[in-house]
Amino acid sequence: MFGSLNYKLFGLSFVLLVLGYVLLGQGPVTNPLSLSVAPAILVGVYIVLLPIAIFAKGKNEKKNS
Repeated sequence: MFGSLNYKLFGLSFVLLVLGYVLLGQGPVTNPLSLSVAPAILVGVYIVLLPIAIFAKGKNEKKNS
């Protein structure tokens, strides 16, 4: 069902999610990484990258008509 492209995108999503949550937990509230960068990474992964990882089709996959 999933091809190698899907698994690579899932891996990238996982790495970015971990990075986003680590940055979110850093320092005080006034830290720009935890205030703006981390939420942007997390929203991007959840809204863009994970759906692409689920619905992406590789070059060699045949379409069912």
